[in-house]
Amino acid sequence: MTGIRLHAPAPGWDIDADVVVVGSGVAGLTAALRCTAAGLRTVVVTKARLDDGSTRWAQGGIAAALGEGDTPEQHLDDTLVAGAGLCDERAVHALVTEGPDAVRRLIATGADFDKTADGEIALTREGGHHRRRIAHAGGDATGAEISRALVEAIRDRGVRTIEHALVLDLLTDAEGRTAGVTLHVMGEGQHDGVGAVHAPAVVLATGGMGQVFSATTNPAVSTGDGVALALRAGAEVSDLEFVQFHPTVLFLGAGSEGQQPLVSEAVRGEGAHLVDADGVRFMLGQHELAELAPRDIVAKAITRRMQEHGTENMYLDARHFGAEMWEERFPTILAACRSHGIDPITEPIPVAPAAHYASGGVRTDLRGRTTVPGLYACGEVACTGVHGANRLASNSLLEGLVFAERIADDIIAAAPRTPGVPVPHATPVTLPLPVAGARTRIQRIMTAGAGVLRSEASLREAAEALDALHSDALAGGTDDTKAGEPGVDSWETTNLLCVSRVLVAAARRREETRGCHWREDHPDRDDTDWRRHLVVRLTPERTLDVRMTGTHDFPPTSEAPREP
Repeated sequence: MTGIRLHAPAPGWDIDADVVVVGSGVAGLTAALRCTAAGLRTVVVTKARLDDGSTRWAQGGIAAALGEGDTPEQHLDDTLVAGAGLCDERAVHALVTEGPDAVRRLIATGADFDKTADGEIALTREGGHHRRRIAHAGGDATGAEISRALVEAIRDRGVRTIEHALVLDLLTDAEGRTAGVTLHVMGEGQHDGVGAVHAPAVVLATGGMGQVFSATTNPAVSTGDGVALALRAGAEVSDLEFVQFHPTVLFLGAGSEGQQPLVSEAVRGEGAHLVDADGVRFMLGQHELAELAPRDIVAKAITRRMQEHGTENMYLDARHFGAEMWEERFPTILAACRSHGIDPITEPIPVAPAAHYASGGVRTDLRGRTTVPGLYACGEVACTGVHGANRLASNSLLEGLVFAERIADDIIAAAPRTPGVPVPHATPVTLPLPVAGARTRIQRIMTAGAGVLRSEASLREAAEALDALHSDALAGGTDDTKAGEPGVDSWETTNLLCVSRVLVAAARRREETRGCHWREDHPDRDDTDWRRHLVVRLTPERTLDVRMTGTHDFPPTSEAPREP
């Protein structure tokens, strides 16, 4: 344990539970439903409304070997290729073999996927897949449908929820085991101010950290809260340097910031072409799958072409779809484009890469257990080993399903267990709050220094700028700017600064190009020296401890035996 905490008031209220799930996406709600079905007192804590997490923004679909002629082995092969040598094959095997039945259970819960004329699940292709294995709903509104079904099930089963609540820190007992969390309810939930949920099991399902960059597909709530909490609690994180930049995000002009509209890979899966301003298809000859190459390859190709042409975007041409296909298959994307003055039926869509998905996160084993006893992680906040150096398209929703079920089964097997009494750390350290305006500065620092293109020079500059913000916070501000006051904005900014420093430290350490980590000064993949994972801890002195694993396999997260 680090003894490090956010600067926040002491809890003024508390409730008891058997398990607390933090997050309300596919991973969190799946875990909560399974624990509830087993009779465990389950509390779901979510930062906004139940249906406001990252899952609802997922357009393309969920990947599983459901089609005729497809097999889990083929899905496994595609996942390993996309992961560029860093996937944990045992984790991928669990994903692809348990995935089809997990999707069927999701359907039984109430999710309604698009069907073919003969009543079978309609399947499409996305980048890196050699088969049509992407199930979708509402054309391009898969995440919204999955979220709807799970939220409805949560409410039907009477699961206790606390909405509009930002999780703060992990509570632990005298033996260092998880004893619950502290949280702050933002005025619209069931309680006011800072409180605590006491529970012997905590499941982090807080989603991603895309808000560390100026432009991202992630919602505003994706500020890395789960990763930062885990680091303060002494847990290990891994592979944070592997941030996937989605190749085709609607380009809204230079300087656009915040959440940007995604143009799903499924559009390319149905036959759209990437072209430059002259109409040239530049992906031909770059990869056997052309526009359907893994996302890191497509993002790099787009970026190179932009550099060659001195432009800030490329184009996605799907005019040949026609109005009927656009309106039926991609109504959400069509509406988003039109709202910004672009009509994909009559003109190419301007696109550029933007931060999309964190392949790394809180390190777990195959049961979702972190290096802190009683603390679990699943979904985008976790690093299960499934994604390696680059997530295969539409594997994220499936990972959330499969590993949430595995976590729930592990918690159920250990129940009943009475939570230990939370105890304060012997020498608690309060993490200082960044100065006002630091959030925008962090995002611009990260975009300039740790975006799609990276180098030692850009990463060093980013590290120095982030360290300066950290030092200013430690000093209580500067002559011009005072440190922030305790509150949601300053706590989120603290989390963003924490995960940004880890990401940059890992990216500087990895001197190669692999997956979605692209070093201009080290352009080649180096399996001899770098087919390894970088594992990071936050020390009690508030410094970062970065180490490399001995092989591409993860060490165990605990003394418990590893699964075969």
